[in-house]
Amino acid sequence: MGNNRDNWPKRIIDSHLHIYDDEFPLIENQGHIPEPFYIDDYRNLTRGLPIEGGVIVSGSFQGFEQRYLKAALENLGDNFVGVTQLPGSVSDEKIQQLNEHRIRGVRVNLKRGVHRDIEGIVEFGKRIWDLAGWHLEIYVDSRELDDMVPTLLKLPKLSVDHLGMAKSGLSQVRRLAEGGVRIKASGFGRTEVNVADAVKALYKTNPDALMFGTDLPGTRSNRSFEPSDITTIVNALESADGGADAVDKVFYQNARDFYQLP
Repeated sequence: MGNNRDNWPKRIIDSHLHIYDDEFPLIENQGHIPEPFYIDDYRNLTRGLPIEGGVIVSGSFQGFEQRYLKAALENLGDNFVGVTQLPGSVSDEKIQQLNEHRIRGVRVNLKRGVHRDIEGIVEFGKRIWDLAGWHLEIYVDSRELDDMVPTLLKLPKLSVDHLGMAKSGLSQVRRLAEGGVRIKASGFGRTEVNVADAVKALYKTNPDALMFGTDLPGTRSNRSFEPSDITTIVNALESADGGADAVDKVFYQNARDFYQLP
């Protein structure tokens, strides 16, 4: 298998990227503010990859700021959508207005944030689903998922970032995947998971669950995305007897369906 690109995906939806445009305010988080990362930076770093669309995810540094996300989505075009951060007190009107700007979900940061009211999070997730067909995305250390899994499975639509982060929490992530939750194969520089083992196990658990993401620019991770990450996923899918159909699902079709991309 090696690094041969012949078996690489022919089309990609990048289900997880960040844009840090310093034209808009950034908030210090745990003593850190990211370097700017503009759309042109993203395009330069992904040049040569068959990216046909993607998902801009609001980071902890951006708080409830929406202007940067609206501007980035307008620049990138119809094949890109956004996942934002919102307080539970947000009005119905605000959600519906953001929906018109191709926002498709809300991210909840259980790792660096202060959210611990899981029942409240689920109620919020049901509310945004009923209003706009939105989902929740959670950034969480999967070792903390033991007591959360039954409650999280009540959500109508949910995804989990970066393979759940922790190697020892993979069994909990698999439980979520069994229940229809989407899992992002992203952030390889910040996860403790053995990526190949996790991809193989999760694909066998639920072929519709995995969605590839670059996690660019990889702020606060040990390293940012590398093309070899694609090879790692492809080889793992092949070892799971997935073949070309599996590659297309994980790199394109699953995210296209989940994010309702054209």
